[in-house]
Amino acid sequence: MLSEGDRAPILQESMAYSVFSGGKRIRPALCMAACELCGGKPEDALLAACALEMIHTYSLIHDDLPAMDNDDMRRGKPSNHKAFGEANAILAGDGLLSLAFYALSLCPHIDALTAISKSSFEMVMGQSLDVNSGGDESLLRQLQDYKTGALFRASVAAGAACAGASKEQREALIRFADAYGMLFQITDDILDTEGEATVLGKTVGKDAEEGKTTFVTVYGLERAKEYSKIYAREARDAVLEVGENTAFFTELISFTLTRKS
Repeated sequence: MLSEGDRAPILQESMAYSVFSGGKRIRPALCMAACELCGGKPEDALLAACALEMIHTYSLIHDDLPAMDNDDMRRGKPSNHKAFGEANAILAGDGLLSLAFYALSLCPHIDALTAISKSSFEMVMGQSLDVNSGGDESLLRQLQDYKTGALFRASVAAGAACAGASKEQREALIRFADAYGMLFQITDDILDTEGEATVLGKTVGKDAEEGKTTFVTVYGLERAKEYSKIYAREARDAVLEVGENTAFFTELISFTLTRKS
């Protein structure tokens, strides 16, 4: 897919720089695993999985920009805008989003396109809430449900669509994705906490200093950890309703609950 940009070499290089910079590839892996769990072959969901990774990567490139989170590093390397400049980083994100929908246009499963398209916009809504919330804790769950949860829902919904899953399987996978998205975000918030200050008895770090709304800044570190265990349990219960071979999902939940990076 990235070879489509060969007549604009800097664009192609900057897109590849971020797509191939590492990362856990959780979203495409979930898409293919959901397809297999619902009776399909993992490769049936390959186009949808590639689209998800390109969408996720574009969101990271834009999220790192000075106007957003202003992060200089991503996955142990300079952020895209640090390596190629802000204009090229914006274009790399735009290019990856466009290529994602090109990939989806080649996918024969229309429900996969629908799920990913809807969730891609929900993710942007979540980013907007994050930028404009100003520490409003009433928006916390909605913000995280969109910003983080949307692409997890898209991942399992697209994988299920590529397998021709039943309504019951799809609904259970969405429940899994909702719970897993919250688990993922809470553990991310916990990892981001530096423990540099205590506010109203809550240990917080740079997120509080920047006015961000997170589970840790709202509930405190210990209660956030309790919530992560609750959502891990909900995610396990939901995926067990889908099929028998759930090892990937249960191991992913355990990894996320205890991850250190």
